[in-house]
Amino acid sequence: MLKQISEAVWEIPKEGAMNVPGRVYGIESVAKAMEGGRTLGQLRNVAALPGIQKYALVMPDGHEGYGFPIGGVAAFDTETGVVSPGGVGYDINCGVRLIATPLPIAQVKGKLRELVDLLFKNVPSGVGSKGKLRLEEREFDTAITEGANWAIAKGYGFAEDAKHCEENGCIDGADPALVSPMAKKRGKPQFGTVGAGNHFVEIQEVQEIVNEDVAKVFGLQKGNACIMIHTGSRGFGHQVCDDNLRIMVEAAHKYHINLPDRELCCAPINSPEADNYLKAMRCAVNFAFCNRQVMTHWVRETFGSVFGKSTMDDMKLVYDVCHNIAKFEEHEIDGKRKTVCVHRKGATRAFAPGRKEIPQAYREVGQPVLIPGSMGTASYVLVGKQEGMNQTFGSTCHGAGRVMSRSNAVRSWKGADVQARLLSRSIIVKATEPELIAEEAPEAYKNVDDVVKSVEAAGISGIVARLVPIGVVKG
Repeated sequence: MLKQISEAVWEIPKEGAMNVPGRVYGIESVAKAMEGGRTLGQLRNVAALPGIQKYALVMPDGHEGYGFPIGGVAAFDTETGVVSPGGVGYDINCGVRLIATPLPIAQVKGKLRELVDLLFKNVPSGVGSKGKLRLEEREFDTAITEGANWAIAKGYGFAEDAKHCEENGCIDGADPALVSPMAKKRGKPQFGTVGAGNHFVEIQEVQEIVNEDVAKVFGLQKGNACIMIHTGSRGFGHQVCDDNLRIMVEAAHKYHINLPDRELCCAPINSPEADNYLKAMRCAVNFAFCNRQVMTHWVRETFGSVFGKSTMDDMKLVYDVCHNIAKFEEHEIDGKRKTVCVHRKGATRAFAPGRKEIPQAYREVGQPVLIPGSMGTASYVLVGKQEGMNQTFGSTCHGAGRVMSRSNAVRSWKGADVQARLLSRSIIVKATEPELIAEEAPEAYKNVDDVVKSVEAAGISGIVARLVPIGVVKG
């Protein structure tokens, strides 16, 4: 039974094997909807893991996942805690970046069909899609060590792009030697590709500015076009996760960790198994940063070919955020500053003003947070707030959150019908096959407006701008 703490914060009291209480974020309709499935049971299981600090958390977009619920956040003590691949997920550093343009939306709509067709051609998408880059293993190892910086050095973007990425586009401590040959085999052909599932390249209109001062700092102007990119580490990250899950099952047994669910397999933070996983995970994190950076360059080139090459110079990267990641951060716990290992699975970092991790350009207002909606619905730009640091280790939601599996969505709708319905609303959608459109029908997701309303009501992040789609290239 959920106990209401405030308008958009609910608690599962500590009981049984739980080491800490659970916290659920959402206005009443959103929070109560999570009571019907396995989401809250998974949250209780996370709360039973060794060394967990303060609370096991689930954001308003939360739903059932592998081990951890999607939308799950947990921080672990560096001495007594654990690292769990289930707390990161298969699509390591699935994330979002937003590119602002100086172009009025009317000008972009006049060329929309051409833009969508060119983006579909220039940024490969779909299951098993292959990119235009072909890297030998040595250079691939360099790319997954250096992240976005590798791509920028190769001419795929501007030097300032890296400054507007979480971790400056490269997380330290990656070790390609700890990545399996199979992961590299899967990853090398997929550089610069969207992939399938809920990934996309989307042309959007800045429809509404809610916080004028912060929007100005972020470079967002009402009525202008922007581009949102949502993708991750593709088959590379999936294989890194899969390889380490097997090891972690054995590690949990070796270290006598009582698992409430086998999918929460883990190892002590100070163990070699955890260290090896984190070093391999960081390679996948850097793959995803590099992937989105290369795609950003091709998006700029596409707009440059339609609106003139000079347009590329004015297409500024607002920010790039991670969703699925574990990393060491300093937070206040029981009145003391403490380094913990924060797992965010389907959750976004949302740091408050003043944190050194935020780019200098944004440090006075807070970290940009990018919340993609489902295809055909709004997306949001938020900003981190201090209450989030106090409550959620500086975390917030990552999107709308599914309410229906992809297989059920395919049984419920025909992709061509969804595509036609969106076209009737002047939204052009292009995908490699109709089934991919059916999987991502807007009705398969929660109401993103309610999800974002929830995090604002909880005080953990604030709304800056509302964006609406006009053209979508689906993976």
